[in-house]
Amino acid sequence: MEALKLSELNVNLPFFDTSISAGYPTLASDHRENEIDLSRILQPNPVNTFIIRVKGDSMAGANIPDGCLAMADRSIRPSTGDIIVAALDGDLTVRRLVKAGRSWTLHAENEFFKPVTITEETAFQVLGVITAVIVDIRK
Repeated sequence: MEALKLSELNVNLPFFDTSISAGYPTLASDHRENEIDLSRILQPNPVNTFIIRVKGDSMAGANIPDGCLAMADRSIRPSTGDIIVAALDGDLTVRRLVKAGRSWTLHAENEFFKPVTITEETAFQVLGVITAVIVDIRK
């Protein structure tokens, strides 16, 4: 199966450059400005960007819920605090990367999951840094 390239979809949507009230409505047409290209926002580095579907609620506290789509960029060098996609002992995971003294740990954003310390014995590889998340709020 060939990878889907967002840049080839030409997804341009109307863009309203204003904040939106959750109270009284404002006339949206007064604020309309051209269009916004979602491929440039979601995939600023197309050659190095991939999309994964998140499974589970370990990152719910970081607004990355079960079933969402996460955009990850392989070209970004991960640093402490970044949310990453990683291969950990043969499994894929999404976690926050944290420097703890001389070692690195992977933290979930859910109190029911314990941090994982990366050791020399751990098979670990960062596959990308999460840059955006698409959430279907109808679920």
